Amino acid sequence: MPSSLASPIKPAAEESQAAPGTRTRRGLPLDPLLTLAVIGLGIASAMTLGAATREAVPGGLILMVVLARFDYARLRRLKYGIYALLILSILAVLGAGHETKGSTRAISLPFFSFQASELGKVLLILALAALIVDRARRLRERDTIARVMLAALVPAMLVIAQPDLGSGMVYMAVAFVMLLVAGAPWQQLAGLLALVCVSIAIVLVAAPAVGVHVLKPYQTERLTAFLHPSSNFEEIKEKESKTGEPDPRYQLAQSKIAIGSGQKTGRGSAGSTQITGNYLPEDDTDFVFAAVGEQFGFLGAGLVLCLYGLLIWRTLRILVMSKDLFGSLVAGGVAAMLMFQVFVNVGMTVGIMPITGVTLPLMSYGGSSVITTLLAVGLLQSIYVQARASAALKGRVPIY
Repeated sequence: MPSSLASPIKPAAEESQAAPGTRTRRGLPLDPLLTLAVIGLGIASAMTLGAATREAVPGGLILMVVLARFDYARLRRLKYGIYALLILSILAVLGAGHETKGSTRAISLPFFSFQASELGKVLLILALAALIVDRARRLRERDTIARVMLAALVPAMLVIAQPDLGSGMVYMAVAFVMLLVAGAPWQQLAGLLALVCVSIAIVLVAAPAVGVHVLKPYQTERLTAFLHPSSNFEEIKEKESKTGEPDPRYQLAQSKIAIGSGQKTGRGSAGSTQITGNYLPEDDTDFVFAAVGEQFGFLGAGLVLCLYGLLIWRTLRILVMSKDLFGSLVAGGVAAMLMFQVFVNVGMTVGIMPITGVTLPLMSYGGSSVITTLLAVGLLQSIYVQARASAALKGRVPIY
């Protein structure tokens, strides 16, 4: 029979070549290195915080596995419902949430406290990914860039009103990186960066100079404390007694002391005077990396950063492996969320970034934060599984 009239039925030899790919996919359904990074960070969190996050981890892991076995592409059709859920959940917190330390960020439910701004990170990634895919052929138009940024700006402003400046910054960073991954023109992205810089200058410098205060005084001090640090505790206490507000420079100074006192191998949980003596506020949430540094030293902090490096590398690898644009954009959004939070959180504990209240993924105390990150990892695992299945159908299996 001529080769041009070859039967569509594959010979047994060809079937045997495709079979190993299928067996590999079934035998190894999840990305092993991504899973290793998640487990490693979970163990590090448990060792640092004790039992504080253990209740949220099992539920989050179950959701991660369920999402990994779900075809993420189906979520694209639900973009309007996902975005509506994002906005309504944030509004529900503003209307019915309980106030803690001057912020209304969560709703108290029978079994846990639900923080909508954390779950909103994943919901926003899914909604923006679907929006960008729908307008992929019109990506070079300014109208597309404006719609994507506006879709991110609305929930960002709502969470900033709680106030939760950190989550609002994450929302905008996610939108920017997703446009970058989609291939938006660099001129328009540069224009967005310039607009952000001008806005920051107006809010922090120009507006206060003419008597207009967009931010509350304590918010401005938190954002600018790293620019003028101080270890003079007498001066800091004197200022606190005058203003009646905590001075963020105290928190920053204590964070540096905690990290430095850990030296090479740490002081252990019993010898961590900055943590056990309650000298460092928020050592289980915003400044959990300082707790890692004091308890486990340079080696422990370095190991945690290596685990984050592994987590982000696998996220970027899955971005490249994805079978479609939607998957690549979702992975890009998750990568932006992880990189931004890790860089800002670690940076503020060592005094090179503003104090914004951004949590450290899988490390900071808080069920909503842990579950949200595990949901994001579940989406990554789904993209990974679908990419390997698609490659197996074509007779090839991608390299890890």
